Amino acid sequence: RIPLTVADYDREQGSVTIIFQVVGASTEKLNHLNEGDFIHDFVGPLGRATHTDGLKKVAVVGGGVGCAIAYPVARAFGVPLLTAKKTESVKLDGELFVVEVSAMAHETPTKIVVSKKYLSPEDHVLLIDDFMANGYTMQALISIVESAEATVEGLGIAVEKGFQDGGYRMRNLGYQLESLAIVESMDPATGKVIFRQE
Repeated sequence: RIPLTVADYDREQGSVTIIFQVVGASTEKLNHLNEGDFIHDFVGPLGRATHTDGLKKVAVVGGGVGCAIAYPVARAFGVPLLTAKKTESVKLDGELFVVEVSAMAHETPTKIVVSKKYLSPEDHVLLIDDFMANGYTMQALISIVESAEATVEGLGIAVEKGFQDGGYRMRNLGYQLESLAIVESMDPATGKVIFRQE
């Protein structure tokens, strides 16, 4: 079994669009499939539902895997997808919410940026990200939503590194956090990954 990112779906056609990067034998085989080909077994989504009453927007940081995860969520709820940029961009005009964040993956701090015209006090926002380690990126998104006097309805993470404190801190702050998978431990020497059992 391998996890795949569901980017889109069509219930009427019975089709699912996935995004993957070729990194091993399974994704190499997927790479040779053509439109209309099929996979023998496909399961999902896994995890528990997040409270979404009154949801007005889904927000995600970045432009890569995080968006692929957030798009189907926003589509399912019929709400806009708000993309927070990881740096100030010439494409963003007007007043901005800007929060600086230090992440373990980066040597230097990164700025998370959202245009103020896309967030307002009446918004109820579900925050989505692909990975959570120390939770700094999610904390930056929360800070932006709160600066707009909007409401954070919940946090959705694809893979949470349970051996780091991000998930623990977010839950202790009172946020509903749902992760599709929680990695309990990783052994860099063997490549073995142990997932938390519910």
